[in-house]
Amino acid sequence: MSTPPPGYQPGSYQPGPYPPPYGQVPPTAPPKRKKRGRTVLIVLGVIVALGVISRLGGGSDTASPTVASGTSTSSAGSATSASSDSGAQAAAGIGTEVRDGDFAFVVTKVEPGVKTLGKGAWSTQAQGEFVLVRVTVTNVGTESTMFSGGNQKLLDSQGREFDADSGSAVMYVPDSESFLNQINPGNTVQATIVFDVPVGLQPAAIELHDSMFSGGALVSLR
Repeated sequence: MSTPPPGYQPGSYQPGPYPPPYGQVPPTAPPKRKKRGRTVLIVLGVIVALGVISRLGGGSDTASPTVASGTSTSSAGSATSASSDSGAQAAAGIGTEVRDGDFAFVVTKVEPGVKTLGKGAWSTQAQGEFVLVRVTVTNVGTESTMFSGGNQKLLDSQGREFDADSGSAVMYVPDSESFLNQINPGNTVQATIVFDVPVGLQPAAIELHDSMFSGGALVSLR
């Protein structure tokens, strides 16, 4: 039985329940949970997913070789548009100037199929055969820059990439000028870059680099 409230008058008592604050508070419906926070999380999730898909489809950030064109400056032949079977297209050819970073390059001659470098006791044999690429290198920058033949890449028609000899074989080439050669602004050197490749390989192009981190300039050797 409910207890009568304060100030009860005889004859006016009515059994409970009494209204608040004396009686039991009737139950109320629980407040509805707001869905705003959940909606915001869903939207953010969709944005993040779209960003990931965009990065996956964007390709590599690695710099690609520069395609350059120009007019032939030597008797080696006029520049022609050429492309290797690997799909790398080069508008520059032998005798055409290309640039990468602080250097301007002109390929003047290619000598494939060389078995031996040097003479007599002062000589070295190729694992396969040597390809010699003669290049004029000019510093067109504003400060001294080091040229290294070891940063250059040779490409064949199958899309294979060959590193240049960075020290041992190139030492047997007289006046190679391609081993860690510091070139001042405005100066030019005649460099010989040496590649040791499989017997019978026909070089398709060369990537000429200012440094190992540069994008490179592609020159067709055909």
